[in-house]
Amino acid sequence: MIPPTQAGGPDIAAHPALDIPEDASVDVSSVLQESQIMEVLQKLDQELVGLKSVKTRIHEIAALLLVDKMRRSLGLAARPPSLHMSFTGPPGTGKTTVAMRMATILHRLSYVRKGHLVAVTRDDLVGQYIGHTAPKTKEVLKRAMGGVLFIDEAYYLYRQENERDYGQEAIEILLQVMENQREDLVVILAGYKDRMETFFQSNPGISSRIAHHLDFPDYALDELLAIAQLMLAEYMYRFSPEAQEAFEAYLKRRMHMPRFANARSVRNAIDRVRLRQANRLFAKGGRISKTDLMTIEAEDILASRVFSEEMTDDEPQRDSITQHQPS
Repeated sequence: MIPPTQAGGPDIAAHPALDIPEDASVDVSSVLQESQIMEVLQKLDQELVGLKSVKTRIHEIAALLLVDKMRRSLGLAARPPSLHMSFTGPPGTGKTTVAMRMATILHRLSYVRKGHLVAVTRDDLVGQYIGHTAPKTKEVLKRAMGGVLFIDEAYYLYRQENERDYGQEAIEILLQVMENQREDLVVILAGYKDRMETFFQSNPGISSRIAHHLDFPDYALDELLAIAQLMLAEYMYRFSPEAQEAFEAYLKRRMHMPRFANARSVRNAIDRVRLRQANRLFAKGGRISKTDLMTIEAEDILASRVFSEEMTDDEPQRDSITQHQPS
């Protein structure tokens, strides 16, 4: 009989696991402490309101990578899993924040070298003339290596109706890297759920490489109120009881108006409220107490044009990056 090594099979005798006794063990607490991923997971839970299913999946991925790390320490095979992801949902639901935390987790568990996040859109990848797309795409991939590449509104990469569009070239380069260098780069594609589904149907090569699909739903009213409270606490402000009621009324109206973007719109509203509070206190003059400086009153909220039947100007004009309603 030909020995396995001579037949081209695995060299069983040289397998590192055979040098480690089966009763060997590794302490989970020590690995957790060394990696410090619990700190990242706890921060994610604190930063983001709701999103239970998303947080559960991130915890599951972290557990898988942690176990793989322990397996390697005991000489067991631990084939790096594919971690390319799709984040779907409306704007302002935390997709970019989760991507940033994911990059940190991957780095602390030695899946990627650097753990940074490079966020791009179609304009960063696709050129406007022949020979322009490949260098643009490769430059972005070079910057992202060792971390996470977050492509917002990924469906704009593919424009089937335009035969002269160069997005397909960017997709082909991206596919090669997603397959051949997945141990040093995780790609996250993000956008509206229905458009992403159409994009995947048109690009089965990309769809087959996505291991995790996470859906980020719109926030409910109580969740938006909780987000507002977190933002106020971050800036060391607080609502008066009357302001709390006024802001709830504001959100009920704003949620049904154009361009509402969940937590992003809440942040914009809080910024406007702070401006109104500052103007009110400035006009008041005299001595202003610490309590005055910290407290948002109902009048600071009720002055919003949302309370008229017209469209509000409380939302700033979107720039070229956000004009397609990104995450």
